[in-house]
Amino acid sequence: PNRQAVMYCPYCAEETLFPIEDGGWECRSCRRAFAVKFIGLVSTAHAAKPVAR
Repeated sequence: PNRQAVMYCPYCAEETLFPIEDGGWECRSCRRAFAVKFIGLVSTAHAAKPVAR
């Protein structure tokens, strides 16, 4: 598959990641499996505006 390698696990931050089927990743440190999905680009007209504090 055409994908950029994930550099670390989003749950435990370890780097023991291995690709699995359907574009997912397996972390062998915390034993979680996850996938990263690109949704699309956000138009600047519809982008969230910063909250004034």
